[in-house]
Amino acid sequence: MRYVSTRDLTGAPGLPFSDILLEGLAADGGLYLPESYPQVSTEQLDAWRTLLAEEGYAALAFEIVSLFIDDIPAEDLRGIVQRAYEPSKFLDPAVVPVTRLEDGLWLAHLSNGPSVAFKDMAMQLLGELFAYELGRRGETITIVGATSGDTGSSAMYALQGKPGVRVFMLSPKGRMTPFQQAQMFSLDDPAIVNIAVDGVFDDCQDIVKALNSDADFKTRHRVGAVNSINWARLLAQVVYYFAAWLQVTDHEPGPVSFAVPSGNFGNIAAGHIARQMGLPIHRLILATNENNVLEEFFRTGVYRVRSGAETLATSSPSMDISKASNFERFVFDLLGRDGEQVRSLFVDSLAEDGSFDLSGTPEFRSQEERFGFVAGQSTHQDRLTEIRRVYEADGVIIDPHTADGVHVARGSGVDGTIIVLETALPVKFAETIVEAIGVVPPRPERFEGIEDLPRRVVDVPNDPAAVREIIEASGP
Repeated sequence: MRYVSTRDLTGAPGLPFSDILLEGLAADGGLYLPESYPQVSTEQLDAWRTLLAEEGYAALAFEIVSLFIDDIPAEDLRGIVQRAYEPSKFLDPAVVPVTRLEDGLWLAHLSNGPSVAFKDMAMQLLGELFAYELGRRGETITIVGATSGDTGSSAMYALQGKPGVRVFMLSPKGRMTPFQQAQMFSLDDPAIVNIAVDGVFDDCQDIVKALNSDADFKTRHRVGAVNSINWARLLAQVVYYFAAWLQVTDHEPGPVSFAVPSGNFGNIAAGHIARQMGLPIHRLILATNENNVLEEFFRTGVYRVRSGAETLATSSPSMDISKASNFERFVFDLLGRDGEQVRSLFVDSLAEDGSFDLSGTPEFRSQEERFGFVAGQSTHQDRLTEIRRVYEADGVIIDPHTADGVHVARGSGVDGTIIVLETALPVKFAETIVEAIGVVPPRPERFEGIEDLPRRVVDVPNDPAAVREIIEASGP
């Protein structure tokens, strides 16, 4: 299995998995994807249904990731995956259980991991892969990442104490909930540095990309990525689409769609990949909040990024994103893997106009039939209504991002069964939960008093040079 950049113009042979694992963003600024997607048959799905029921999530994960990773010995890879998805790490030993709501929607619970957010499903695997590959090569890596709330804590919990790994995590100052801030800023590890940027998440993401684009800096500090620009993140997320589909179709055979809260397009990009592999997903229902860049594209064919000033602070803050990095991967597939056209759109058109328009192309007009995407958006009031409705009907408290997914799923008009991907435990967004139902959401015991712990964070202006200086000062 080899990997190519979405902006590749050379036609050169692709790179093996272990190389792109440590590289993150491609040298040309593009994102890596496999040269082709492995195909899964009906017979294979039937076998995996039995495997998941009898041996658990880690066994299924090994079968799927091994289709994409062939440069790590099978037994080593099996051990990596088993360590990542050891049931004792998760609040539920099923790792990704599913439940049915009264109105027929299903929830796939992805927030049982160490940081109680869906990002754990990828970060736990990524941390084990980093540790293995760095040990095999005798190298170190400097992780420079950006978070809108959940990636940061998930990455830190996964990488804390890993030999050869330093982490510099950028977050938008004042844009995360108190619980999210406490999860990140309370960690006491000299190899982990929190950096609060005076801007929005997109500014943090732009700084990460700027540092990755500096070839000398990237080489000297061996800069890697844990954001979903790293292919391994998406690969790990593909697994839970299969796990949820297999469980739900045990009870409800027929068309199955997924409703996915999405800001940076990573979570739903994994669903796109699963569908391309042959998982029978009827529709991928993309849910945004008021920052509706992605919803606008699927409705109009126009992708128009917003400035920091136009990016709203909402009650589903992890989706307050107006430049969706992973969207480029989908456009690459949409346009028949034409790297030259992708480069023109994401480099030239966005730089010159801040947008591009595919509305008149046959590729866009046929995308729902070919790729299955539909989209909708949600407001603060919609979130409050859905949180209240689910609580009153089912006794289940959902977080605001999951509420975005529930709202859009209910209004999508999509036939058949819909699985909503849950994104986090509601304790991370307690203020909104209290507003909706007047109940303080429960928290796992390990997080009691977390907001009262000392904070370790460095404030910086919205400037790549300021972040570069911090990293340089810490040594090579």
